[in-house]
Amino acid sequence: MDQRISLITLGVRDLDCATRFYRDLGWAPVDSPDGVVAFDLIGQTLGLFPLDALAQDIGLPVSDLGTGAATLAHNLRDRAGVDDLMRRAETAGADILKPATESFWGGYHGYFRDLDGHIWEIAHNPFAPLSPDGAFRWNGY
Repeated sequence: MDQRISLITLGVRDLDCATRFYRDLGWAPVDSPDGVVAFDLIGQTLGLFPLDALAQDIGLPVSDLGTGAATLAHNLRDRAGVDDLMRRAETAGADILKPATESFWGGYHGYFRDLDGHIWEIAHNPFAPLSPDGAFRWNGY
């Protein structure tokens, strides 16, 4: 197995509402079949899929899916970008779990929960500068 993730799919309760939330953060969906919304990322895609349809596809009841103990992270080039995106998320309806602040590891970050409970970390890591196209690598480019 190659060391990469190609597609991250988030199960959502209201596809239109979730799509609007991510559009309000500045993302643009790409053409996709009815019933799924996709946003191309740098080297990956984030998909939104109705939670009940995802549970059916997996073969589990919706109650078994939960949101898990995972976070999705979005790194930015500077602290101002973190503050701006946290404000945009709150305006779009996110629940701010931890306002942007200095981190124990020397960066700057905050957390929010999207409309379906998925937790996002918004961060600036001065030890991992982004590539010119915005790609992230653990020790930077």
